[in-house]
Amino acid sequence: MTLPALPDMILEPLVRSALIEDLGAYGDITTQTVIAPDVTYAARLNAREDAVVSGLQVAAMAFRMFDPSLKIATLIEDGQRCTKGDTLMEITGKAASILSAERVALNFAGRLSGVATATAALVAETRGTKARITCTRKTTPGLRIVEKQAVLHGGGFNHRFSLSDAILIKDNHIAAAGGVRAVLEATKARASHMMKIEIEVDTLEQLAEVLDVGGADAVLLDNMPPDILAKAVTLVDGRLITEASGNVTRDTVAAIAATGVDFISSGALTHSYRTVDLGLDF
Repeated sequence: MTLPALPDMILEPLVRSALIEDLGAYGDITTQTVIAPDVTYAARLNAREDAVVSGLQVAAMAFRMFDPSLKIATLIEDGQRCTKGDTLMEITGKAASILSAERVALNFAGRLSGVATATAALVAETRGTKARITCTRKTTPGLRIVEKQAVLHGGGFNHRFSLSDAILIKDNHIAAAGGVRAVLEATKARASHMMKIEIEVDTLEQLAEVLDVGGADAVLLDNMPPDILAKAVTLVDGRLITEASGNVTRDTVAAIAATGVDFISSGALTHSYRTVDLGLDF
């Protein structure tokens, strides 16, 4: 999937912070010791396994931020598939600069490709249904924008970016406020007309109460087995957007999608992915 690149000004603080962390107080002392400043080289960022690529925009920024004179050619774009042995990017210029920025670039690209690959695997299991795979706010602190972009690269969709994006009433809100009716009536009285409202339910009885009270735009069907999800979708009958959540894996997602839900959310996309093996070869 080809998506617009994120604005550099959004990514710049993330990349700068990572470079500062890695370089420490004195910079790359190994490279400074053994590589002459005038040595130039051409390096390749290679895939060591099949994957869906993400994070190359960030990786390129890491190299350029460390040394603007480096020449970078991206051969496989974010959102595209690669196979083992493919060259994703070529970096040409001062060898010392390439080596000093290497780890930060690979950290971003490997991890974000892991998110995109995990997302694509779930998306593949839902083909033939209307269900869309979406992420959650269970992201790495400070990296939400790039992890959610990686979900898009994998063919998924994004949930809220922050607590201020939408009203999502969870089980603890319901318990603290005094029940489903109480939270929905409070929401109808106070929420802006521009704000979307989603409420989580655990049972069909709660769902029936949500439909009776009204005021929600979407319902999160939490940890319901497929047979109960199917009954919930029938009960909703198109009046609300339905989102299934809980126990979403490659083994379970097809059965969940077959129930007719609109969205399937998975926190594992951004908290339990496996980093893709990428390497920088001189």
